[in-house]
Amino acid sequence: MKSYRQNKQGTRPLASWRRLSVVVVFTMLAATLLIKTLDMQILRSEFFEQQGDARQLRTVSITTHRGDIVDRNGEPFAVSAPVNSIWVNPKVAKDHLDEIVDVAKLLSLDAISLKEKIKRNTSREFLYLKRHASPELADEVMALKVPGVALLNEYRRYYPSGEVAAHVIGFSDIDDNGQEGVELAYDDWLKGRSGKKRVIRDRLGRAFDDIERIQSAEPGKSLRLSIDKRLQYLTYRTLKAAVLKHNAVAGSAVVLDVNTGEVLAMVNQPSFNVNDRKQLTPQATRNRAVTDVFEPGSTMKPITIAAALESGRWKPFYKVETAPGYMRVKGNTIRDTKNYGDLDVGGVLEKSSNVGISKIALAIDAEEQWSMYQKMGFGVTTGSGFPGEAGGQLSLDALNNDFVRASMAFGYGVSVTPLQLAHAYSAIAADGVLRPVSFLLDEDANKDGAVAGQRVMSAATARAVRKMMQRVISDKGTGKRASVANYSVAGKTGTVHKFIAGGYAEDRYLSIFSGMVPADKPELVMVVMIDEPRNGEHFGGQVAAPVFSQVMSGAMRLLDIAPDRISNEQLMNADTNTRDSSKEGGEA
Repeated sequence: MKSYRQNKQGTRPLASWRRLSVVVVFTMLAATLLIKTLDMQILRSEFFEQQGDARQLRTVSITTHRGDIVDRNGEPFAVSAPVNSIWVNPKVAKDHLDEIVDVAKLLSLDAISLKEKIKRNTSREFLYLKRHASPELADEVMALKVPGVALLNEYRRYYPSGEVAAHVIGFSDIDDNGQEGVELAYDDWLKGRSGKKRVIRDRLGRAFDDIERIQSAEPGKSLRLSIDKRLQYLTYRTLKAAVLKHNAVAGSAVVLDVNTGEVLAMVNQPSFNVNDRKQLTPQATRNRAVTDVFEPGSTMKPITIAAALESGRWKPFYKVETAPGYMRVKGNTIRDTKNYGDLDVGGVLEKSSNVGISKIALAIDAEEQWSMYQKMGFGVTTGSGFPGEAGGQLSLDALNNDFVRASMAFGYGVSVTPLQLAHAYSAIAADGVLRPVSFLLDEDANKDGAVAGQRVMSAATARAVRKMMQRVISDKGTGKRASVANYSVAGKTGTVHKFIAGGYAEDRYLSIFSGMVPADKPELVMVVMIDEPRNGEHFGGQVAAPVFSQVMSGAMRLLDIAPDRISNEQLMNADTNTRDSSKEGGEA
């Protein structure tokens, strides 16, 4: 008993020491925590706030949409729609590579390559996995909840008209930068300005709360074109059918508004679907109506006659001797398809006589001939601002070489684009005033009338040339297939041997028609060029003129342009139908 008490009493100092030790330890821990808290909350609070923010707060871009492109009536040609892109933060994802494999499967990516890419970029915080993903795919990926994988709001460009207006509208790249056509020409106008904001991200890298807007986003401005989508579709459909019918290599067509110089339609064949990026090759995307040059052939003859009339040396009724159907100039032979004998100046156009137009050209000064071509816009671009526009070629050789002068009179030795040729014809249509070409709608011009332009010939000359060009569309002319029911038409056919390396091909042609309607007071000018028709027919009056007829027949209805050639019989029938309708209405 004594021994027990002694042992018990002997243990009291040991227990007290232990309790004291525990108290001391806890006191030290509490003191350490207190000191640490003071350090973090007071002494170094700013530092730790910055470190916390650096791990949770991020400055991100606020994407904005590109401006819409619409036709003159507000119908869309190009629009931007919101989409999601899938991205990954390598700094976070490097610790979750096994889960990244599931993401790779959904996105049809090589898992091994993706893992290696993440390992190589651990110093970065952003890598795209999939641009412009479908909503369904984006939802599936985010459902995996893989740390470091997140969505980014972007915009994707869509082109409702597809291949119909592809060459004019062009396209933008995946980052919304204009690459071709109007998209490139007016990129600064269409492109918006991205904003910036500060957000909090969760452990998966997803933004869940906006903290501060640093810079507001500015959406791109919309662009209203002069193009009429209805006329664009009609022109495209008709040209495509002609190219297929004649098994041609290519084709182009341009329609201009005479009073404003606006481009109402511009199409090419072959075309491409601008919504399918696999088709975006340089060969497919170039706008042939603006970038490709050709020799205009006999469509140059009305312009040569304008120069002759302006010189004062020729009148429309003057006679030209074309017999025996050929002539020699500087050792070279110029031929007609047959001996037309004596022709007046209008007859030279009607029969498309190379001999006749050569004699007319050689009877005026070289400077007068060349100056007219220059004033009509040949040798320089139209100034439309369209990317890659060609200026063609107008050689100075015509000033001192009679054969070159004669050849240029009927469209050889000079090169133009379809747009340039339409521009030149618009001056004849506008009573001698050459107006600037534009792809944008001029709303002021539509309200107040025609836009200003440069006079390149007298009104009397322009009207005389138009009168002669109407004979081309008659039953005796080369362009009778260009006629438009109930409307007067003035125009000119052209058939050119195609220039290839080494010279002109004997069996390869360009078929051309240039014209205007209504002829007495033209509203529209159109140029059609078919490259290398290969089914037997190749003359401009056979291949290109019918395209003009079909498009202009539809355009007159679409644009509500009144007929100017209704016969008395048609007027009587219309009056009878009106009275019959009124009678039926009264009895009802």
